[in-house]
Amino acid sequence: MLSVIAYLFLLFVAIISVSVLLRLFLYRTALIYLFNNWVQWVEDRVHVHQFFKVPELNENFQENQFYAKVYSYLNSLASIEDSDFTNLFAGKKSNEIVLGIDDNQVIQDEFLGVRVSWRNEIAKGGENSCRTFVLRMKRKDKRRILRPYFQHIHTVSDEIEQRRRQVKLYINTQFDRQSSGRWRSVPFAHPSTLETIAMDSNLKSKVKSDLESFLKSKQYYHRLGRVWKRSYLLYGPSGTGKSSFVAAMANFLLYDVYNVDLSRVSGDSDLKMILLQTRNKSIIVVEDLDLFLTEKSTALTLSGLLNFMDGIVNSCSGNEKLMVFTMSSKEEIDPAFLRPGRIDVHIHFPLCDFNSFKSLAHSYLGVRDHKLFPQVEEVFQTGATLSPAEMGEIMIAHRSSPSRALKSVISALHVNGQRLSESASARSPGDDSFCFDRSKDSAAPVKELRNLYGLLKLKASNKIGASDRESSS
Repeated sequence: MLSVIAYLFLLFVAIISVSVLLRLFLYRTALIYLFNNWVQWVEDRVHVHQFFKVPELNENFQENQFYAKVYSYLNSLASIEDSDFTNLFAGKKSNEIVLGIDDNQVIQDEFLGVRVSWRNEIAKGGENSCRTFVLRMKRKDKRRILRPYFQHIHTVSDEIEQRRRQVKLYINTQFDRQSSGRWRSVPFAHPSTLETIAMDSNLKSKVKSDLESFLKSKQYYHRLGRVWKRSYLLYGPSGTGKSSFVAAMANFLLYDVYNVDLSRVSGDSDLKMILLQTRNKSIIVVEDLDLFLTEKSTALTLSGLLNFMDGIVNSCSGNEKLMVFTMSSKEEIDPAFLRPGRIDVHIHFPLCDFNSFKSLAHSYLGVRDHKLFPQVEEVFQTGATLSPAEMGEIMIAHRSSPSRALKSVISALHVNGQRLSESASARSPGDDSFCFDRSKDSAAPVKELRNLYGLLKLKASNKIGASDRESSS
């Protein structure tokens, strides 16, 4: 009986001892944390510190490229996990969680044995409100680490960007004095590539070679005293693949796309402002330029648009950029807009011919040759044609049956050829000004073509059913 009591007593003492030791350990841990904070507070008061600001926008409201580098660098630091408040974001990979710096958060960093801190300050109110990173370091350490530290940030952020490179689509917003930027972005997920574009193979090779040459021409442009930029004009009827080609260029170069909506630009100075806020390694796109020049429905002037294309502000907006302008036709455009220096490369996007049809058939239907190809070629020789978008829509609708798709294409081409004949017969014999323009005549009744396409689809289905019954009998 005595031994049992002694055993229980020893067990009770052991439990109490473990509890006391655990409480003491936790208490000492808290004391160490408080002591370290107190030592840091005293050290901060003893030494003289210097502060360096990295604002999001510079004095010209142009994006500060170094701000983006600091943002990437700070979000990569392990010390961000030790902060009291940290944002959590979903990563690109499944179940991946990414840490992000919070507003007014302080991040500690160490470089070459020197401890520094960053604060993410948010200034509110006024026209010039923007985010700012504030670097704090001891004045005595500035000469030794400042320049190599900034170079270290550049190197690390470039490596991070290379690993996480994701093309974005930027869209300009309406002018707002309370806004610090004019662009809003979304991930650019267009699947178009130079390989999937329906284009003459020789022309495609030339374009690809031109883009590759541009990527390697930084020193060459600088030696000439020119800004490292190149401009393209894509012209042709609606539905011929101009927008898809821009997407293919972006995916090939891994450049962001800035889609300039001129209807949201309040004037010439506003156009300059949004141009200054574009980044390097980007494609600046202005679609349907001919419509703007004919309608002039905005407050922009022609001189303002010319300065946007090749003026001083354009030269100051950064390097390694492509400017792409699209239009239906350049016949009635002032040659001043198209002169060399403003437009470097002109690329025509025509309606389909037989070669582009074969490329589309391979992409959409997976066929390189078919017994119906000679009939398709014969219809093309009559002058009938369709836009790649119209032909692609027909092929997608019948992708499960290449024969049915090709028969539907032939029927649609016949309808187009008949409409061409009716238009030609309605023209007066002496009217030499007539010019068939798909963008004004054939591309306009896309809705009409779709209605006809429904009838043709029913007719083709009946024919295929009848032929199947005959073959089975």
